[in-house]
Amino acid sequence: MRLTTLVLTLLAACAVSLAGPQAARAEIEVNVNRGDVQPLPIAIPAFGGGQVGGDIAGVISNNLSRSGLFRPLDPASFVDHDLSIAVQPRFPAWKQINAQALLNGQVVNDNGRLRVSFRLWDVYSEQQLLGLEFTASPENWRRIAHKISDAVYERLTGEKGYFDTRVVFVAESGGRGSKVKRLAIMDQDGANPSYLTDGSSIVMTPRFSSNSQEITYMALRPEGSSVYLLNLETVRRESLGQFPGMVFAPRFSPDGSKVAFSVERSGNSDIFVMDLHSHTSARLTADPAIDTSPSFSPDGRQIVFNSDRSGTPQLYVMNADGSNPRRISYGQGKYTTPVWSPTGEFIAFTKQTGGEFHIGVMKPDGSDERLLTSSYLDEGPTWAPNGRVLMFSRETSAGASKLWTVDVTGRILQPVPYPGAASDPAWSPLLQ
Repeated sequence: MRLTTLVLTLLAACAVSLAGPQAARAEIEVNVNRGDVQPLPIAIPAFGGGQVGGDIAGVISNNLSRSGLFRPLDPASFVDHDLSIAVQPRFPAWKQINAQALLNGQVVNDNGRLRVSFRLWDVYSEQQLLGLEFTASPENWRRIAHKISDAVYERLTGEKGYFDTRVVFVAESGGRGSKVKRLAIMDQDGANPSYLTDGSSIVMTPRFSSNSQEITYMALRPEGSSVYLLNLETVRRESLGQFPGMVFAPRFSPDGSKVAFSVERSGNSDIFVMDLHSHTSARLTADPAIDTSPSFSPDGRQIVFNSDRSGTPQLYVMNADGSNPRRISYGQGKYTTPVWSPTGEFIAFTKQTGGEFHIGVMKPDGSDERLLTSSYLDEGPTWAPNGRVLMFSRETSAGASKLWTVDVTGRILQPVPYPGAASDPAWSPLLQ
């Protein structure tokens, strides 16, 4: 569903002036590139305005805490209870509990619309860093909380946030041999899950388009496989067409005008691309090896893919027209499921070495390879839209699969709070 009811405004200049002259830059900042960063202590009292104010503050606190870069302080430690955003905070009271940043806000129900104002303060310099207001329908209060989380994250780290996003994935139920797999979607924090297919077919590898309103995925039925496009706004589904052989591993181009995918025929897999306007397709690889898992670079000029043409599954990069393929992975083990980061800085992948699986990243030329995780079975990484966090599925030896996240330093590793079994996640761009 397209959500267009959020309105953002700057708080009035007269209100901003409560903090005095604005600092040229914050005295507090978080370095997202350091693996040994200490989480920033931040106080996030319940916003004024009743239950919804407390709920919004709770979602913000959870978002920032899960990023690993912030440490929301226990509300029981707060000694300043005059938290109106119309007055300057009593900074000595916040320094007393070692808060480095303070976020306070107010919720007003204005003729059936929520108006949420907030201010972010640097406690030690006693200056306001940010003051914004969002307006939305009451049912979108969680989106307001995610928007505020993104604004705070960006102001204090210098990087775009990733909280106002969704994740499409495969929800699993049933035991081994009788698993039901449904296409599902949820907020990035595990809230508001809903199901997009009924489980009558096996679904795999769902992927978002660049506008977050369309998904491509593979469906496997006894009569064969198909790649579909699903519009989330209209719930309209259409097939990419009929291809001889098995069709799988679809992914949109950055501008959403094309879908790259693999077609398996007589034991050989090659990569194709279809123009969604003309519905014409072109074959990009013609090697006797298995070529699969295509992923476009952010500028659309290159594609990284997985191929066993060297004898074992490795990563290759080619031009978007299929020309000039070159191998980029040379470490020990097998490399699969590559995906280019939204910033173009890294390519993430699954790596198998010995009896373990890893989620790793490398630069597009194959340099600076780093393994971020290690377990019985980690696979299928997907990037948050800011290129700082990866989500993937982790399966235990008992066969239970859960979603996890890890940041690009490998330090912040944690499960996603979705209660059921899940695999094949794909992160949306920031919602509009």
